[in-house]
Amino acid sequence: MASLITGAYRRSADLITNAYHHFADLIAELAKFGTVGATAAVIDLGGAAYLHGVVGIGPLSAKAAAIAAATLVSYLGNRFWTFRHRGGHALLREWVVFIALNLIGLLIAEISIGFTYYVLGLHDAIAYNVASVAGTGLATVFRYWSYKKWVFVAPSASLDVLPAQMAEMASSGSPPFRPGSDGTDRP
Repeated sequence: MASLITGAYRRSADLITNAYHHFADLIAELAKFGTVGATAAVIDLGGAAYLHGVVGIGPLSAKAAAIAAATLVSYLGNRFWTFRHRGGHALLREWVVFIALNLIGLLIAEISIGFTYYVLGLHDAIAYNVASVAGTGLATVFRYWSYKKWVFVAPSASLDVLPAQMAEMASSGSPPFRPGSDGTDRP
C-alpha cells in the first residue's frame, strides 16, 4: 500500500515538475521572442513612420521597406537566440521559409494600412501609425505560430524516447538498435 502511495506521489511530482519545466521554457522562449520582436518592431514601425512621414515615401512602400530591414534583424535574433535549441534544418531552407512567412506577415500589415488609408480615407499620421501597429500586432501572432510550426521546428519527439528505449533494452538483454549499421534499418 505504501509503495502505491509513494508511486502515485512520485508520478504527481513528476507531472508537476514536467509542467513547470515546459511552461518555464515556454515563458523564456516567449520573452526572447518578445525582445527580438520589440527590436524588429522599432525598426518596422519607426522606419515606416520615418519613411512615410519625413521622407515622403508612399504608405505601402514605406511599410515594405521597413519590414524588409526588420525581417533581417528578426531572423538573426530568432535563429541564433530565441529558437537556437530548435536548429536542425539547413539555413537556406529556414531563410526561404522565414521570408515566405514574413511576406504573409507583410500582407497582413499592408491590409491593415491599406484599409485605413484607401478605404477609410484616413491619411493623417495618427491613423497611419495606429493601422501600422494593429497590422504589426496581428502579423506578430501569425509569425510566432508559423515560426514554431515551419521554420524553427522542434527536434523530433522520437529522440526524447530513445534513452528510455535504450534503458529498457539494456535491462532486458536485447542488443541495442543501430539503424543502418548493416545497410538496413533492422537491428
